[in-house]
Amino acid sequence: VYAWLDAYLAGRVWAAGDGFTLADCAAAPSLFYADWVRPIPEALGNLRAYRARLLARASVARCVEEARPYRAYFPLGAPERD
Repeated sequence: VYAWLDAYLAGRVWAAGDGFTLADCAAAPSLFYADWVRPIPEALGNLRAYRARLLARASVARCVEEARPYRAYFPLGAPERD
């Protein structure tokens, strides 16, 4: 799926075009945790950049920060990043 998403995101800023939409809201937690379990390969630059844009969004960054105290409950262990 990572390779498909990388190709899909080529030339896009957000999942559904130039504006941040509900599709991006849904993608943020999915990609946040998926990358912890199976890191996105370096070769998939579009997907890695998209995930970085998501995490840089104020609304997403706030969710990440507010959930930080609960990382110990992530069953596979939380990496020391993000």
